Amino acid sequence: MVRRRITPRGTDSANPLSPETFLPLLADRDLDQPLAWRAGTPVSAREFLADVARFAPELLPGGPVVNLCSDRYAFAVGLAAALVRGEASLLPPDARADTLARLHEAGDPAYAVIDDPQIETPGLPQVLFERRPPLAGEPEPPLPSIAAGMHAVSLLTSGSTGAPQPHAKTWGTLVGDVRAAVDRLAAWLGRPTLAGLTLVATVPVQHSYGIESSVLLALLGGAAFDSGRPFFPADVAQALASVPQPRALVTTPFHLKTLLLSGIALPPVDLILSATAPLSPQLAAQAEQAMGGALIEIYGSTESGQVATRRPTQGEVWETFGEIRVHAEHDAGGAERFVFSGDFIPEPTPMADILELVDDRRFRLLGRANDLIHVAGRRSSLGYLNHHLNSIPGVEDGAFWLPDDVADGVVRPVAFVVAPTLDAHAIIAALRERVEAVFVPRRVVHVGAFPREGTGKLTARSLREFALAQLASDGTPVQVTREVPIDHPAFAGHFPGQPLLPGALLLSEVLEAVRGVPALSARIGDQPTLTAAKFLAPVRPGSSLLIDLLPESGASRGLKFEVRCGDVVAVSGRWVPGAGS
Repeated sequence: MVRRRITPRGTDSANPLSPETFLPLLADRDLDQPLAWRAGTPVSAREFLADVARFAPELLPGGPVVNLCSDRYAFAVGLAAALVRGEASLLPPDARADTLARLHEAGDPAYAVIDDPQIETPGLPQVLFERRPPLAGEPEPPLPSIAAGMHAVSLLTSGSTGAPQPHAKTWGTLVGDVRAAVDRLAAWLGRPTLAGLTLVATVPVQHSYGIESSVLLALLGGAAFDSGRPFFPADVAQALASVPQPRALVTTPFHLKTLLLSGIALPPVDLILSATAPLSPQLAAQAEQAMGGALIEIYGSTESGQVATRRPTQGEVWETFGEIRVHAEHDAGGAERFVFSGDFIPEPTPMADILELVDDRRFRLLGRANDLIHVAGRRSSLGYLNHHLNSIPGVEDGAFWLPDDVADGVVRPVAFVVAPTLDAHAIIAALRERVEAVFVPRRVVHVGAFPREGTGKLTARSLREFALAQLASDGTPVQVTREVPIDHPAFAGHFPGQPLLPGALLLSEVLEAVRGVPALSARIGDQPTLTAAKFLAPVRPGSSLLIDLLPESGASRGLKFEVRCGDVVAVSGRWVPGAGS
């Protein structure tokens, strides 16, 4: 078989990433070498192109495409097939029904591409990807080129609010993003290119870091990727062992810490990539010692893409990619912010972080801008406190939370920990040696696990709901949020032209919220009685509900509730234990 390499066509030498330029789907590479590994079996770049050519005609007309494939190879074929068809791909943070319902607000998706027939996509037609053997006499697969200015993907992130926010990326932006990373990573590896490197990732491929550092790093950087998404430590070790060296582990601080604490013997790797949160030098050194490869942190955001790296065992300073520059400026309100621009970044992009600039290419990361807290006149960041909490030997996971209530005129932080071998006194004593006295928590709450996303991220919203739920047993109020889908089937009959959510369904939402808080669910039992309910305002399609659950004090085991839409109370009432509870 004749070996062929892909080379760009239509390149504008003055501006290789101008919108009019056509850029290849694959970087210059040997088509007969692996692009992916599936359960230890290699899939060549040539086979990948053939799968794309077969699958593209199966896509439905119109778009964009919601790519929900969990298998990384199926995702890559779906992404490439959409690009060949000239369609953008929407990448949601998860496949929950409420997330998919809200995608209509973000981009009016036409249909979903899936790799598991069990996946439900309410309101979205489905196209299932299944690998098929080549047909006799099938022609050589084409070598697609994509217009640099084409809208390639929209990454949807939940942030702290839980509402998907789309961030559109052109093909040229993605190509530039990966090209800059390839040069830096190859230099760290001491190799001229990333050819032959296989990536094993624990990060969901729909996440910006997940797609950049696995599928796109293979398509556009000459590497290969493992198609799975191992989560448990034993699965990570097995996935690494199933692919040849050189190999890289693409992960997050949360996953990495869990992996190292497991005590499982890990195959050697040549590179470890970490992102989504700063990594402590101690954990970085432990990872390098356990797996043998250099640990490189990637800094960036969904808006900007990956923009800088550092090796924490060699220093705390980050260095930007390529020609990217960073500068400080003040917004309209006078607050300082740090803006990244140049190279592949389409427009100057501010970061939600506080930086200390060394020069216009190097900086230190001090914490999140929305992470700052003030206690007794002192200032710190939750990220800084969490760093010290998680550095305590025996703390497997931990997070500080600042409640809304004030005691003695001072807000007192609470520490939640997964630390089965340590009691609260030991944790508080260790924190006294690490942080200022005003930030040492008065209360440490042991929990089994945190409600982290697939990337290991713990959003402010989910932490707040989790914290209130954990504290509910002592009478602390709990606030839960719910979204009312625009296309809820109840609206068809209640009422044409003036849709509203029926009262029975509104009460059902309240009870479902209660069931999500074990302490409150136990309070009212399995068969609670509704003793009072006042319906005060209608609930319309697309409403955001704030459900306040208020445990009654004293001997009563009752639970009062209020449901608000904005500042308006829609319903209030009270549940008590039923006769059988």
